[in-house]
Amino acid sequence: MVTADIVGMPVAERLKLMETLWDSLCAADAGIASPAWHGEVLTGRLRRIDSGADAVTPWKEAKERIRNQVKTS
Repeated sequence: MVTADIVGMPVAERLKLMETLWDSLCAADAGIASPAWHGEVLTGRLRRIDSGADAVTPWKEAKERIRNQVKTS
């Protein structure tokens, strides 16, 4: 498969291909380590949630809000 083949695919097929590729990277030990700053960002976000500085929205509510935003765009 070459880039031209991918570009010519319908969007739904390209998204499926991307998901398959991503799943294959996640399923196997691809030897890709997260950079240290990822852990620092996550730690900072957890601290903000624990301190009450940031609120957490349940996924069901967040998904509904996102879908409503997309509909109005």
